[in-house]
Amino acid sequence: MRRVSRKSAAEVSETEAPAAAPPEFSIDALARETGSTVRNIRAYQDRGLLPPPERRGRKGIYNDAHLSRLRIINRLLERGYTLANISELIESWERGNDIGRLLGLETAVASPWTDEVPDYVTMSQLLKKFGGKFSRTALNKAIELDVIRPEGMRYRVPSPRMLHAGAELVAVGIPLEDMLDVVAYLRRNVEQAADEMVRLVAIHVFDKYGEGQLPPKEDMPELADLVWRFRPLVEMAVLPEVARAMGKAADQHLGDRLALLMEHLHDAR
Repeated sequence: MRRVSRKSAAEVSETEAPAAAPPEFSIDALARETGSTVRNIRAYQDRGLLPPPERRGRKGIYNDAHLSRLRIINRLLERGYTLANISELIESWERGNDIGRLLGLETAVASPWTDEVPDYVTMSQLLKKFGGKFSRTALNKAIELDVIRPEGMRYRVPSPRMLHAGAELVAVGIPLEDMLDVVAYLRRNVEQAADEMVRLVAIHVFDKYGEGQLPPKEDMPELADLVWRFRPLVEMAVLPEVARAMGKAADQHLGDRLALLMEHLHDAR
């Protein structure tokens, strides 16, 4: 199961929200989440690369442990490993009793970096939430940005908080299409910053063992712990920068308007 980050910026409040239930996936949802296929997932299970799901009646339920393992398998395949190579690696880890340490590090690296639980909405619910202001153009943009994902007759919402924020901004008169353009711009910049930040950890923490080399088994728990501590530290570093940027932008774009409003109020006396 996924381990929740040690401390987040939200935890400084006196009252904490109840912990969200750990995400669960059907085999189809797991395939979509990892860019894999149902056929491949079943093949990995048959080879022993992926643990079997929890059985609930006739359904198989997968969790974050399966998600992280599948992401690792995909990365190894991208690096040129064959399924036979990956199977040998896992067998070697298990024979050396290193699998627990390795999976702890695997979970720390590959688990989702948010505790937010995805939600599902229908088209009619989207229209109602956005006051009918959800055009076909906006729908296509939202799908392209992965703000929503079509799944049959409904849409999966990876971040309900983002969708709620969008609906609130639309309600005060901001066009949804323009807002999605800002999301696209923001995402490009955030992804670049995230890449640079994680690259520093890769270079200065993991690569000290030698490029492409695994750390010794006794160091794996410490590395896993470092990654878990790194998660809330990123949030602590990013949020003040967002606040600084928003303050600067508010002063630039709203300061003159506020001053003009104050002048009108003064003249009206």
